[in-house]
Amino acid sequence: MEAVRNFGRATRSTVRIDALKNVTFDVQRGAVTGVIGANGAGKSTLLRAIGGIVPPSSGEIRIRGNVGALLSLGVGFNQNLSGRENVMLGGLASGLSRAEINEYFDSIVDFADLWDHIDMPMRTYSSGMFSRLGFAVATTMNPEILLIDEALSTGDARFKEKSSQRIEEMREKAGAMMIVSHALGTIQELCSDTIWLHHGEVIMRDTPERVTEAYMKFLDVGNVAAVMEDF
Repeated sequence: MEAVRNFGRATRSTVRIDALKNVTFDVQRGAVTGVIGANGAGKSTLLRAIGGIVPPSSGEIRIRGNVGALLSLGVGFNQNLSGRENVMLGGLASGLSRAEINEYFDSIVDFADLWDHIDMPMRTYSSGMFSRLGFAVATTMNPEILLIDEALSTGDARFKEKSSQRIEEMREKAGAMMIVSHALGTIQELCSDTIWLHHGEVIMRDTPERVTEAYMKFLDVGNVAAVMEDF
């Protein structure tokens, strides 16, 4: 069963620039799909479109399941509110009751390791603290589809290990995930398949190893067509 189905011919136009062009793919339940590409390739636009934040100007996106989105550091957080208040807001936005959020609260703060800071305004948080709390909120509330945009690149080694374990647990529960990252090692470690976007188009979708190999070759030669002759 698809979790993200028929992302077909979706485009997003701003000042006559298509951020995504004829992008079509399915994501199966239990899959962890990585998305790589240079800055401006359309990676973040893709996740924002799937998450419903930026609707496509044409095409359609079919989602089966509730979506949890950790789209970038601070997105969805009010930096003038405390971490505690933001956990509550995040839970309510996900459709949970206050009682359900309170039930999850301790495990969220434990995972984020933020008990000493949870009642402080989030404007005082470091990027790593933002990332830990955002990841904890997004994953503890059991979304069926999780979107992660670069948030795993800011934590320390211990957080990255914990987040990798959490992602594996979610995959075993048949959730679907999409991860955008410039860290190709993270993509190879966590993902079951990978999409390479270039100027808003899907150049390649295959195993993480093959796609990252092709992308690294592109970074060396700078020519997509020349790279794809070997793939």
